[in-house]
Amino acid sequence: MGDNLHVPHEETKGIVEDTVDGRLDVYIWDMDETLILLKSLLNGMYAEAFNGLKDAQKGVEIGKMWEKHILDLCDSHFFYEQIENYNKPFLDALLQYDDGKDLSGYKFDQDGFGPPHDDDNKRKLAYRHRYIAQKYEKGLHNFFDQETMKLWDELYDVTDKYTDGWLSSARAFLEQCSSGKKDATSSVAPAVGVLDSPDSNYQQVNVLVTSGSLIPSLVKCLLFRLDGIITHGNDLPFLQFTAHGKWGKSNVFNGSRSVLAVQMFVFV
Repeated sequence: MGDNLHVPHEETKGIVEDTVDGRLDVYIWDMDETLILLKSLLNGMYAEAFNGLKDAQKGVEIGKMWEKHILDLCDSHFFYEQIENYNKPFLDALLQYDDGKDLSGYKFDQDGFGPPHDDDNKRKLAYRHRYIAQKYEKGLHNFFDQETMKLWDELYDVTDKYTDGWLSSARAFLEQCSSGKKDATSSVAPAVGVLDSPDSNYQQVNVLVTSGSLIPSLVKCLLFRLDGIITHGNDLPFLQFTAHGKWGKSNVFNGSRSVLAVQMFVFV
């Protein structure tokens, strides 16, 4: 598999066994320039596609505001400055090193985390991942005031208006597919040769892939209102997340079935 991510067989065995007698639909979602827009706003390519009908400078300004909020949130609440050089593809990547220590009152700024990347520091990184997962699950409204939330909501609305409803439409479609509604799933089902059956044991997997690093990608999910759909954990329906920075996002979309089968069961 080259540089493709390897997930132990034990992590996928339960899912496969649970769906052997039923139906499993897998939806693979591209975050970058599909569910959200950012790069094309920053470089003006989104506006260029409209042949002068869009204000390119306004798009750049909107993109810069998003970029600032994303980076600020990464550093201030998600340890990005500390763990940027230790990027992992998902939050449970170091679960084996987490001893379950109570993190309430834990002094993350005083635990000496840093190189070398030995077992002790992997344990400290696992603590940070668990803390980040807990924050992600709670959502932004649980640790930011109404004024800050209003600021982000206004930026979202401005962006959605500028992009003719791109963000809200993408989120609505993702939400519709995730709900298992017939009108959403039936349009995809023929592609995998499976029909809706009221008697089947129906399960669903949503895999979010991105070429970005894990922490900024999680923050984007929060700011672009995807966290309620792309959740942490493996409760049904499975909503999973794979950040594919150095592994290459193209491996997910262009790789063999065996590669995809391994990659699609990676949990946030």
